[in-house]
Amino acid sequence: MINIRFVRLTCMVLAVSLLGTFSLFAGGAQEEEPEVPPEVEERTGGWFDEIVTIEEDDSSAAIARLEAGELDMYAHGLSEAELYDRILANEDLGYEESYGGYNELTFNTAGPEFADADGFNPFAVPEIREAMNYLIDREHIADEIYGGLARPRYLPISTALPDYARLSGISRALELEYSYDPGLAEEIISSEMRDLGATMQDGVWHYDGEPVELIILIRNEDERLDIGDYIANQLEDIGFETERIYASAAEAGPLWTERHPDTGEFHVYTGGWITTAVVRDQADNFDFFYTPRGLPFPLWQNYEPTEEFDQIADDLASRRFDTMEERADMFAEALRLSMEDSSRIWLVDTQDVTARRADLSVAADLAGGVSGASLWALTMRDETQVGGTANLGLPSILTEPWNPIDGSNWVYDQMMIEATSEDGVQPDPFTGLYWPHRIESADVLVREDLPVETTHDWVNLERTGEIDVPEDAWADWNAAEQRFVTVGEEEPDGVTARTMVRVQYPDDLYDTVQWHDGSSFSIGDVLLYMILAFDRAQEESPYFDQAAVPTYESFMDDFRGVRIVSEDPLVIETYTDSFYLDAEVNVFNVGTWWPMYAQGTGAWHNLGLALKAEGNEQMALSSDKADRLEVEWTSLVAGPTIELLEENLETAQADGFLPFADFMSDYVDSAEISSRWSNLAAWYDEYEHFWVGTGPYQLAGVFPVEGTVQLTRFEDYPDLATRWDQFEEPMIADATVDGPVSVDQGQEAEYDIHITFAGQPYAIEDIQEVTYLLFDARGDLVHEGIAEPAEDGRYTATLESDVTAALPDGSARLEVAVSSRMVAIPTFTGLEFIVGN
Repeated sequence: MINIRFVRLTCMVLAVSLLGTFSLFAGGAQEEEPEVPPEVEERTGGWFDEIVTIEEDDSSAAIARLEAGELDMYAHGLSEAELYDRILANEDLGYEESYGGYNELTFNTAGPEFADADGFNPFAVPEIREAMNYLIDREHIADEIYGGLARPRYLPISTALPDYARLSGISRALELEYSYDPGLAEEIISSEMRDLGATMQDGVWHYDGEPVELIILIRNEDERLDIGDYIANQLEDIGFETERIYASAAEAGPLWTERHPDTGEFHVYTGGWITTAVVRDQADNFDFFYTPRGLPFPLWQNYEPTEEFDQIADDLASRRFDTMEERADMFAEALRLSMEDSSRIWLVDTQDVTARRADLSVAADLAGGVSGASLWALTMRDETQVGGTANLGLPSILTEPWNPIDGSNWVYDQMMIEATSEDGVQPDPFTGLYWPHRIESADVLVREDLPVETTHDWVNLERTGEIDVPEDAWADWNAAEQRFVTVGEEEPDGVTARTMVRVQYPDDLYDTVQWHDGSSFSIGDVLLYMILAFDRAQEESPYFDQAAVPTYESFMDDFRGVRIVSEDPLVIETYTDSFYLDAEVNVFNVGTWWPMYAQGTGAWHNLGLALKAEGNEQMALSSDKADRLEVEWTSLVAGPTIELLEENLETAQADGFLPFADFMSDYVDSAEISSRWSNLAAWYDEYEHFWVGTGPYQLAGVFPVEGTVQLTRFEDYPDLATRWDQFEEPMIADATVDGPVSVDQGQEAEYDIHITFAGQPYAIEDIQEVTYLLFDARGDLVHEGIAEPAEDGRYTATLESDVTAALPDGSARLEVAVSSRMVAIPTFTGLEFIVGN
C-alpha cells in the first residue's frame, strides 16, 4: 500500500537525535556490540517503567522546567536562537538537531464566494495564490524571525533531503524565478481582483460594496506567531483588511482540518509539518499536498488541481517512469505546476534543536528528530539507571481523536502512538533505508529496466524481464459479497507487474507477539488490514467513506495482486506496477501488510468495534465522513465516542461479532473471537479506553482535562531492550570550495571541493555524488555538472574555457551539493568569483 505516515502535522515539531552517540548500522554493517551489564541483559521493551507526557505550550517555560528537573525532555523542535543559546549555556542540558521541520501557508481554496458563509475569498484563484510567492520575503523569515535557524524554502521538496540535491538545477531556477518581488505580487493580485469584480476604495479592496477581510489563522506557540503577523502586514500593505485569529494546535485544528472550507472559517493558515523519517524519494509530495488523495480532510477533498497537474502528481506517486532521466523531467514539470497551483506556499525548512536532560539518551531521526522517530520509545533511557519514570513535555496533548485508520495526524499525538505501535520494518534514522523488525527477510523482484538498487543483505533483489501475477492472487475486494476477487476472475487473460515483494515472517510470530490486552497476534489482524485497503472506498460497504475513494483509486491504478503464500509461517507476496528507488523502501511501501495503519496499529477486534459503531452511524473514522453525517469523529481513547464504543462492546461480546465474518470466519475461529472480546472488555474495565497496540509501551492513562498521557512498559514485549542500541554518529559532511577568485572569459578554471567529517577526509567510497551549478552575474543558471573525485576528501569541478567564455562581466557563483551514502542529508556550499577580462 502507498504509505503516507511520514508526513505529519506539527506545531513546529521536534528535533532530537543522539547525534554523536547513536547510529543505525551505518553502511549496512553492524559493529561489534559493547558488553551489556548483567542487570540489563534480559530487559525487554522500553528502558523506562513509565513515561508521562505533559502539555506545555510555552517553549521558554519548558526550558525552565527542564532546568529545574521537572521535565526530562521537551519533545518539540525549537528554532528560537535565544532558547538555543540558553540550552548551550547549561551543562545539565543536552540537545539534538534535526532537519525535517518546515513551515508553509495553507490557503482555503473555496470560493471566490463562500457557499455556506458570507465573505469573499481571493485565494480561490490560482493566479493570486501563485503571486503570493512574490509577496513573501523568505530570507527575512529565515534570518530575522528564525535567527538563522532556518533555510528559505520555495518548493514542495525539502532542501534537506536527497531529491533537492538530485534536482538542484530546476530547483534553483524556480527559486530565482519566484524570489521576493512585492511590486510584481501587487500588480498580479490587483489585476486578478479587478477581473473578479473587486474595486479599490481608499486603499482598501472592496467586493459587493464591502471591504475584503481575510481571516489569518495564526498558530501562537512558536515562530509562526511572528510569521502570521508578517503575512497579515504584507496583505494589508496591498489593500486587504485582515482579522488575525491566534490559536493553539487544539484550537486551530478543527477550523482548518475538520470543517468544510466553504464555511469560511479561515483564508490563510500558518501551517507546520515534519517529515518524521528520512525520505529518500519525495515523489509522493505532489499527490499528498495538492490533490484529494492526500488526506481525508474536507480541505483536501475540496482541492481541484488542473488535469495536467493531477495526472503528473499521480504518475510520480505511482512511479510511472522507467529511468532516472524520465523521473527528473517529470519532477521538473510537477515542480512548475505546483508553483502555478500554490494551494499552499512554502516558507522555510527549519533546523530544529530539542532540549533534554544531559543524562537522557535517545535515538532520533535526522529528519524527524525524536518525535518523528519510531525508535524513540525503544531507545530512550536514563544513563544512570534502568526503569523509573521519564517526564516529557509537548506543546499539545490529545490534539485530535485517536483512531488508527483516519485519526489524528498531529506529530504530538503520533509520538505517543508510535510508542504503543510497531511495524514490519524499521526505518534507519540516518539513511532512510529500512531494517527488518517484525518480518525476517524479504525478496524484491523488479523488471530489469527499472532503476532500483539495494544496500543491505537482508533484502534479496533480483531482476527479470516480466513478472506474471499468479491467478490465485487477490486482485480486489467485493464489498457486496464480502470476499476477495482473484486475478483469474478479474483478468482471465493474465496480468503482469513491474514489482513483486515477498516478505517472510518468523516461525514464532503468533507465539511471541501479543496485543496489549493479552490477545495473541493472529492472521486475522493482517487480513482486516488487507480488507480495509479496499472496502471503505466501495459504495456497497456499510463503512463506505467517499474520502477514501481518491486514495483507493490511485492505489488500484498500480496494484496487481496480493497472495498469502503461507499462513504459518506467514509469507506474503505483493504485485504492483509501482516501485521505489531502493529495494528496502519497496519492502516498506509495497507490502509487509503488518497492521500499522496510517495513524497507528490496530487489531481486528478493537478496530472491528469502531467499524461496528460506524456501521450503526454512531461515529465515523474520518473527519470528512463525521462532518457529512454530523456525528462524532471516532476516538478510541477519550471523548463522547468511548461510551458508544462501550455499548457496542457489550453487543459484540454477546453476539460473537467478527468484522467481515463471511470471509474472516475461514481464518478466525470461535475460540479466538471469544477470547478477543473478553480480553478487550477486561482491558476497558482497567484502562477505560480501547487503544491496544503491540509496541514497547501501552497506553495506561488518558487525561484530556489535565493535558497528560501516561504510558507504561509492556512487560510481554518480545524484543530485548538492547536490540536497537548499536548506533554511531551520523556522518554529515562538511564541505568547502577553494579556487580562483577571479576568472577571465575563455580561461579554464578548476575548483577543489574539500569534504570532511570530524576533521578527517570523507572516503570516496562513502560519497554518492558531488554536483555543481554555475550562476552568472545576472543570477541565471548557465551550467551544471558532476565533480570528479581526486582523492579521499577532495573532488574537483572544472569550468572549461567555453563555459567561462559565455559568462558576462561581474560576480558569478559556483554552488555545490554533496550527497553521501552514509546519511541522506546533503551538504551545500559555494564560492563567488569575479569574471572579467
